[in-house]
Amino acid sequence: MEERHELFHGIRRLSRILAKRLNEALEPYGIYSSQWSVLFVLKEKGSMTQKELASYLEIEAPPLTRTLQKLHALGYIEQRAGADKRTKHIVLTERALESYPELEKAVLAANEQIVSGLPETSQKELKNILSEWLEKL
Repeated sequence: MEERHELFHGIRRLSRILAKRLNEALEPYGIYSSQWSVLFVLKEKGSMTQKELASYLEIEAPPLTRTLQKLHALGYIEQRAGADKRTKHIVLTERALESYPELEKAVLAANEQIVSGLPETSQKELKNILSEWLEKL
C-alpha cells in the first residue's frame, strides 16, 4: 500500500511541476497551461462543443468556462453555431492559428528541457505506459 501511495504522490507532484514549468514558458505570451491545453486540442482535433472539450480534457464546466472566456478575450477562440442552432462549436481564430507556431515552440522547448535528463528509451516506455493507462481509465 505504501508504494502505491508514493506512486500517486509522485504523479501529483510531477503534474504540478509540469504545469509550473509550462506556465513559466508561456508567461511571455500571456497564457497559462490550461489555456494552452484548449488551444492544443482544438488545433489537433478541430472544432468541439464545450461539453466535448470538458469531457476530453476531464475539466469541470466552471473552470473550463473561465478558461474559454479568457481565450475569447485574447482573441484566440470564437463560438460558431453548429448544424443544430442550439449547439455552439468552439473554434480557433486566425489570431490563434497565427500565434500557434510560436506558442508551440515555447511549449516544445519547455518539454525538451523537462525530459532532457531522461533516456530516450525511458521516454518511450513512459509514453506507452501513460497511453495504456489513460485508455483503461
